[in-house]
Amino acid sequence: MKRKRQLKRKRRKNRLIGTISGTIAASLVAAAIWDQVRRPPAERTWHGTVFNFPYDFRLPTVERLQKTYWNSEDTRIFVPQAFGVGWTINFYPLIHPRPAH
Repeated sequence: MKRKRQLKRKRRKNRLIGTISGTIAASLVAAAIWDQVRRPPAERTWHGTVFNFPYDFRLPTVERLQKTYWNSEDTRIFVPQAFGVGWTINFYPLIHPRPAH
């Protein structure tokens, strides 16, 4: 019986965390879209930052996807998404680390 209560409490906590993180993500997307829509059409780029979170709503190209996920010229591991809000992983520096000087 105690185990069931623990599992129920854990599920409730996980659901709350999921709801909060989903609300934050949806709010960031809405803020990013609002950032673009409020601009004159000629000034809309559909990429930028909102609350220090990067966003990019342009259709991804093969070149941008490669530059995001496998960029040998960037030493950062966490880089802005090729499409969407937030960051993703640049795998190149993980597989080919540069030697420390």
